[in-house]
Amino acid sequence: MRNRSFYISGFVLMMLMVTGCQTEEAAVDDLPDIKAFTNITLYDGTNSEPYEGMLIIEGDEILMAGDPDVLEPPPRAEIIDMEGAFIMPGIINAHGHAGVARGLNHGEEYYNRENITEVLHTYAGYGVTTVVNLGEPGFDGVEIRDEQDTDALDRARLFVSGPVIDADTPEEAAAQVDEAAENNVDWIKIRIDDQLGQTEKMQPEVYEAVIEAASEHGLEVAAHIVEREDANKVIEAGASVIAHSVRDRAADYTLVRNMQQNDICYIPTLTRELSTFVYRNRPEFFDDPFFQKGVDSELIEELESEEVQQRYRDSEAGAYYEEQLPLAKENLEAIHNSAVDIALGTDSGMPARFPGFFEHKEMKMMNEAGLEPVDILYYATGGAADCMGLNNIGSFERGYYADFIVLEEDPTENIENTRTLREVWVAGNRIEID
Repeated sequence: MRNRSFYISGFVLMMLMVTGCQTEEAAVDDLPDIKAFTNITLYDGTNSEPYEGMLIIEGDEILMAGDPDVLEPPPRAEIIDMEGAFIMPGIINAHGHAGVARGLNHGEEYYNRENITEVLHTYAGYGVTTVVNLGEPGFDGVEIRDEQDTDALDRARLFVSGPVIDADTPEEAAAQVDEAAENNVDWIKIRIDDQLGQTEKMQPEVYEAVIEAASEHGLEVAAHIVEREDANKVIEAGASVIAHSVRDRAADYTLVRNMQQNDICYIPTLTRELSTFVYRNRPEFFDDPFFQKGVDSELIEELESEEVQQRYRDSEAGAYYEEQLPLAKENLEAIHNSAVDIALGTDSGMPARFPGFFEHKEMKMMNEAGLEPVDILYYATGGAADCMGLNNIGSFERGYYADFIVLEEDPTENIENTRTLREVWVAGNRIEID
């Protein structure tokens, strides 16, 4: 990442003096824009309370953030009075699936540049400026990720795991991890789930081989689990992320200690559970303008059809996850109270798991589980970045990307105020959100 300074070096000053005013004007024009956002309440993504602050960006990077009585904008900065707005880092979804679905269909045929990019624009329109794809049909997202270190970025950032490892033997596991590493993924994803007895779980010797091979490539492993026993086993084997809630039993002392001692990141994905049963009938949020702004009306009509609703009513998985959702919320509160690292994640991007909107819904459900708004904001910004090893995003530190959102109201007073979205900035660009 580029390191910049708003001070012009002595060499450049000398050259300006030698070459005259015309050269001086051209050189100044070539320098990155500096903007100072004043008259704001600032949440900086570091799990501290918001405060009256100032945010200064230079081009696509954070230059300074802090007390307006202490900071002094550079002389050439553009001063922007935000009239009391609330500014925070952009929301990070630590478990998404951008570009894997179209309507209620999903699969490899939908995973292409056009669809991935379209979904990343949708995320950004809701203030979600970074998405970690934990499972995709291929490696197309790698190229899109590699294009995002630019000051012209106008959509959410993307990080990728490639296909979920689905090996049956340790040898197959190592080969699949090698392929993913050759494609330069950010994470490795495994699934330890028998889907309510319909498939066979990945066996310990296989996921142990995945974790060992990933470690040899310097990659960490995120594990899809349902049951507490599987969570404990995969943590002991060396996984770094538990990518869904523990939903079958209470989060007991053994699990919590295991998470603490192994520096585990826990991603609850409460909206993933919600999505398995909420469409049995027409959900209230279908009438919400904030929801409607980023959703295809034809998809809503399909979800409103009696045929689709009946399919949800008949779903064994929906019945199970509805019954287990209260326990998932209790486990989240217990894990939060035990100071385990947590990241916001939704599993959005899969059919009927709406990108952007579900991240705001997830935050509300985390609040319903007993978490305070300021903690939720941390898990959606700096905490998520730390959990997932994402560099230069999530908080307002010098040199980090200028990815942030502007809200009309303070979400630490009511977490639903994240929906009062006025502006979204990615890489120092104000982007269209309507």
